[in-house]
Amino acid sequence: MDNKLKLYGFNNLTKSLSFNIYDINYAKTKQHKDEYIEYIDELYSADRLTQILTQVVDIIGANVLNIARQDYDPQGASVTMLICEEPIEPQHNQTDESPGPLPDSVVAHLDKSHITVHTYPESHPDNGISTFRADIDVSTCGVISPLKALNFLIHSFDSDIVTVDYRVRGFTRDTHGMKHYIDHEINSIQNYLTEDTRKSFQMIDVNVYQENIFHTKMLTKKFNIDDYLFGSGADEFSPEELAWIEKRLKREMQEIFYSRNLAQIPNL
Repeated sequence: MDNKLKLYGFNNLTKSLSFNIYDINYAKTKQHKDEYIEYIDELYSADRLTQILTQVVDIIGANVLNIARQDYDPQGASVTMLICEEPIEPQHNQTDESPGPLPDSVVAHLDKSHITVHTYPESHPDNGISTFRADIDVSTCGVISPLKALNFLIHSFDSDIVTVDYRVRGFTRDTHGMKHYIDHEINSIQNYLTEDTRKSFQMIDVNVYQENIFHTKMLTKKFNIDDYLFGSGADEFSPEELAWIEKRLKREMQEIFYSRNLAQIPNL
C-alpha cells in the first residue's frame, strides 16, 4: 500500500467488533421445544464454535495462543481465544473497506487480542416461540480490522436478526508524533457485507463518525413458514393456525430488531 501510515512503534489502536445473531423457530409441543434446545446444543457445541473461531483467526491473519471452552448444563456453550497477529505485512484485501470471505472460500486468547462466543438457547413459556442467540466479540490490536470476519460469521449461523457494533478506540502515533484515532476508512458496516447479504436483509445504520462508533441492525427479508416450524410440517396445521404462527414469529423478530415489545397477538 503506497499510502500506508508510517507508525512510531506498535499500532496501539483497539478495534472491537461485537454482535448478536438470532435464530427464531416455532416449536409446537414441549417435546419439540426440548428437541430444539438439544439440536442447537449439538449444532453449536464448544467444539463446533472452536472450529468457527479458528477460521476467524485465519481470516484476520492472527495466531491462536490459548483456547478456553465450555459446554454448559442444561444448555449453551462458550469459547474464548487469545490471539496474536502474525509478524508480516497485511495484504490490501485484509484492510480495505470490502466484504470478507464466505464459509466456502470456545474462548481463544491472542496476544493483546481476543475472540469470544457465547450461546443462549431459550423458549417462550406458552406460545411456542424458541430462539437461539449467539454473542460474538472479536477484538484486535493492530492493522487488520475484525470486520473482515463479519461476512463469514453471519453465514456460519442461521441468522434471522443480526445486531452489529464496531468501535475503534485509543490512538496510535505516526513517525512525526501525530496521533491517529483510526487507521482505515469506513463509511458503514454494510460495506463489509457481500451484495447478496445486503439484499437479503433490511438494514438500519446508527453511526457516530466523530467517535468512531458504528452500529448496524439487520432483519431478514426472507420468510418461508416451513423454515420456522421445528419438529412439524406446514401440513400439520390449519390455514388459520399457520397465519397465527406467522404473526407470532414476525412479531418476535420485529421486537428483537427494534428492541421493544409490541402489541400482544390474541390466542386462537
